[in-house]
Amino acid sequence: MNCTNCLIEKKFDVNTMNKNASLMVVGNGYLGVRAAFEENYPEQTRGLYVAGIYNKAPGDASTEIVNLPDVCGMKIEIDGQAFNLFNGQTHSYRRELNLFTGECTRSIEWENEQGKRFSFVFSRFASKVTNHLIASKVTITCMNETAELTIHTGIDGQETNHGKQHTAEKDVRITDGDIMQGLYQTIESGHEIGMATRCTATSGDQDFYAGNRQLMARYKGTLTPGITYSVEKLSAVHTTLESEQPLVDSVAMIQSLAGVSYQTLRDQSAEKWQTVWASKAITLTSENPFDQLAIHFATYHLEIMTPFHDRRMSVAAKGLTGEGYKGHVFWDTELFIAPFHLYTDADNMKRLLTYRYMHLQGAFNKAKRNGYEGALFPWESAFTGEEETPEFAAINIKTGKRQPVASAAAEHHIVADIAFATVQYYLASQDHDFMKKEGLTLLKETSRFWISRTTERNGQLVINNVIGPDEYTEYIDNNAYTNYLAYYNVQQTLHYMEKYGDTDQELIKRGNDFLEKLYLPKPNDEQIIPQDDQFLSRPCIDLSKYKQSQGSQGILLDYSRHEVNEMQILKQADLVMLFYLMPNLFSEAVVKKNLCFYEQRTIHDSSLSKAIHAIVANRCGDKEAAYRFFQEACMIDLGGNPHSSDAGIHAASLGSLWLATIFGFAGISIAGEQLAIHPDLPAAWQAVRFPLQWHREQLVITLSHDKIVVSKTSATPMTIIIAGEACELVNLIEKKIPRGQV
Repeated sequence: MNCTNCLIEKKFDVNTMNKNASLMVVGNGYLGVRAAFEENYPEQTRGLYVAGIYNKAPGDASTEIVNLPDVCGMKIEIDGQAFNLFNGQTHSYRRELNLFTGECTRSIEWENEQGKRFSFVFSRFASKVTNHLIASKVTITCMNETAELTIHTGIDGQETNHGKQHTAEKDVRITDGDIMQGLYQTIESGHEIGMATRCTATSGDQDFYAGNRQLMARYKGTLTPGITYSVEKLSAVHTTLESEQPLVDSVAMIQSLAGVSYQTLRDQSAEKWQTVWASKAITLTSENPFDQLAIHFATYHLEIMTPFHDRRMSVAAKGLTGEGYKGHVFWDTELFIAPFHLYTDADNMKRLLTYRYMHLQGAFNKAKRNGYEGALFPWESAFTGEEETPEFAAINIKTGKRQPVASAAAEHHIVADIAFATVQYYLASQDHDFMKKEGLTLLKETSRFWISRTTERNGQLVINNVIGPDEYTEYIDNNAYTNYLAYYNVQQTLHYMEKYGDTDQELIKRGNDFLEKLYLPKPNDEQIIPQDDQFLSRPCIDLSKYKQSQGSQGILLDYSRHEVNEMQILKQADLVMLFYLMPNLFSEAVVKKNLCFYEQRTIHDSSLSKAIHAIVANRCGDKEAAYRFFQEACMIDLGGNPHSSDAGIHAASLGSLWLATIFGFAGISIAGEQLAIHPDLPAAWQAVRFPLQWHREQLVITLSHDKIVVSKTSATPMTIIIAGEACELVNLIEKKIPRGQV
């Protein structure tokens, strides 16, 4: 991986097949196509996912994102034998995903068992211009001897979610003589998916056949040395989520593209990608080019995982790259992914918050079922907005028992996370219309929940039986993160009620009583803030073994979940997450001491953890540790573990790389309602440049170790805080900062 805008695979390796299928996904927010090879291998998982298409299989407790019929697979036969890299001899191999154009290309020089040599080039992209379009192309050149070629490709409805069939075949046929079309319906949820595809070959015979949920075209030709044979394939996908006649629309799209080449469509899509990168790219000058690749990789996936086209949808924990976590939506979206959109195109974050607003009824229902008021948002949700968290996790191989999943019952901090994100959206966008209606409604209903969620104890209000961000401690009392975020939730609700003249006297009275009485954990005599009421009384164990294999949840091979729950062990940032979100709650000395204390007890078994530790460590002046955490976070998807991303990329982790760069090293924050910049770059970085949207203005910020430059095109003055000093920005500010001040 020696290119900062390309992800490169230099050899065929069955061990990394599914990981790289996730990393090299092509997509556009509407759909994602896993980078499975065109030829079949029993080990690989294909995948075509469309945002919002979920289904519940018989006997399952929750819905999952549907793996739709495949349009990229091909069976290539040369002289009657199937092309396969397990056979013959591979003389050269290179696959790359160009992050700047969204195209994935694979080039191979291969020799079959009879000594005939061929050059293959496979290419594909998901259009950034037309959401519904997938384009692919294969070119084959015979390098020494004539050979007979047959290619089979079409629409393959045999794809499943690891054996679970989610779609029924409704209509499969050929239209216009060469367009293959299929209409499918999800079995339980009733969504219809219309697919159409057309292939164009340079020469040879063509016929069609169908059977066993496949509609296929067969192309036959002769490969002559030095002459290139190619097949271009255009496929369209529509669903009843956006179309009354999805099959008709898909066929019409393919008809409209008759005679349009793969290259033309690729160039149009690449041009659209350039506008994206112009408004969202972070440019690093670093001693380590890998840092730049990791940031580009994160930006690419943050772009293609987000359903910009429909407010009814949000971002899954694996984006549209795999079936991990069943394609469900978590708190990851609001706190780890949405900030990227807020500061690059705030309307996209608005859509993500609107998803929560549109699903308030599901949150009301869940709160009522659990005996609470207001809105209790589900821990995992999908298209309907109802709770989708599975009842049980996998079998623990030590105990032989299934561990109940407690998140839906107790991990309630997601309510305050959504409220926090709502306030952050307003502060950065100044979208008064949204805040007066949707935003204030979200704040009020989440506040009602917290007020009803408390119990009075010795004259104080406490929040018992919760799970904080550290999911290795369950059903604890007064999780500091949860209590402080709940306090902020209610505090901001009262602020915006006053701002917009909301006179709900009952909520105002109850809210003020909540703020006056809520217990907020404070530092003890050793300046340690208790993560919860029980944590500090529990025993410690040596975690070095588990830290070395972080991300694997290896501790659960040695201890049951109950045993882990009774020790000072953290899965991921908890109190440190609070320090990140609210940097001014405690003194730097207290934060630094608690960062050290809790990091020693944190295994980092979650992909969310490392980059958050990087931000807080950087703010505490430990630049070396911060940069180490950042680079380790980069390796979660891009590192050497061959199976780290088999089920999809880690969406929140990629969002947190952006957070660590912007809110950590670049020192971006909100001071009151003003933008503040207080950078502290890693020693390995000479400079960083990035666009930033603030109050609907587009800024460009360039930082080095001794200078800050901020520019914008409009002449409207705004005040920003640079290294602690209020500065008026009209078009340009250049401020030199003596070393040691930033």
